[in-house]
Amino acid sequence: MNTGVIVTGAGDSVGRVIAEVFRASGASVHIADIRPEAVAATLADNPGMSGSVANLAEQVDVERLFAEARDSLPRLDALVNCVGIGGPRGLTEELDADAWRQTFDVNVHGVFFAMQYAINWLKEQGEGGAIVNFSTGSTRTRLPSRSAYVASKYALEGLTLNAARELGPHGIRVNAILPGIIDNQRMQDIIAERADNEGRSVDDVEAEYLQFISMRSKVSPQELADTVQFLCSSGGRKITGELLAVSGNLEWEA
Repeated sequence: MNTGVIVTGAGDSVGRVIAEVFRASGASVHIADIRPEAVAATLADNPGMSGSVANLAEQVDVERLFAEARDSLPRLDALVNCVGIGGPRGLTEELDADAWRQTFDVNVHGVFFAMQYAINWLKEQGEGGAIVNFSTGSTRTRLPSRSAYVASKYALEGLTLNAARELGPHGIRVNAILPGIIDNQRMQDIIAERADNEGRSVDDVEAEYLQFISMRSKVSPQELADTVQFLCSSGGRKITGELLAVSGNLEWEA
């Protein structure tokens, strides 16, 4: 039976790798991203994959995304929400109200809308399914000057855990992954910018980040994709209501 998977925030990085891992396994995959060029590039490199340009913070876009996915997929078995933004940086009392709201609009409300449409589809089929949301290891370490991001991800984790209780009787599993430092372009840019600002080497700055990870290593997008695929597989059929850190044990952040 051909399985169907929707991956949001899949224009590049972790979301794209997750979509490609599912596609390589034979699944039908529909991606979503707010950036038209990223969607086009991913689809061009992955024949047979379908996609939508959508801003998940807008419910009308999510409605259209799922209408297009229903036209493209034979069925739905899994929703993977990689969509998310970092939000504003600054002390809590200094944060801009609009930037705070935007962070919640994407990181919480966008995921909520996507879950609603996916849950209704999965219930229609009556055969269970899986939802995996991406949170962050920063909800465990806490991270100064990132209150909007951390608070929004706490809210996402609460949504994940409560939905798992509601959906367990329907055989629908809901989990969240809490990544640590991801070995992607975004993290490379952060390290390079900090090194430049502080007059240090990239290797020195990276070593400072890694000293607070028990395994002294970053997490690759492939490792995160492998975890997602397992949670959505028959091997993960009894795993639900979990906040699973894939971080090498992120101990602390500065």
